[in-house]
Amino acid sequence: MLLGPVIPILRIFDVPKADEFYLGFLGFQVDWEHTYSSGGPTYRQISRSGAFLHLTEHFGDGTPGTATQITVTGIAEFWKELHQKEYRHARPGLERQPWGRTVDVSDPFGNQLRFLEPNPE
Repeated sequence: MLLGPVIPILRIFDVPKADEFYLGFLGFQVDWEHTYSSGGPTYRQISRSGAFLHLTEHFGDGTPGTATQITVTGIAEFWKELHQKEYRHARPGLERQPWGRTVDVSDPFGNQLRFLEPNPE
């Protein structure tokens, strides 16, 4: 048996706000998007450097407030990139934890994203 990658499904409520945060601030790109009808809810996949997230406006998909951890190599550079953008709704810190360094940020919908660079073994 072979298991594939885990892709979190995060609930969003406003596509332009999601775009400002995920595409503008975090630097993800839209891979594909689906809506059943004009004006219907959006379901899309976004990615950056091998990390994939699904964002959904569909009622019943995902739960607001979900926490997701994304492994990062070069977290100090990532943190610096975020701070240079001067996004007015988030100024995450670069924290040292016993298990590695983290950058924690909340999206506009209450979902928590933890970017983690684990300690070397």
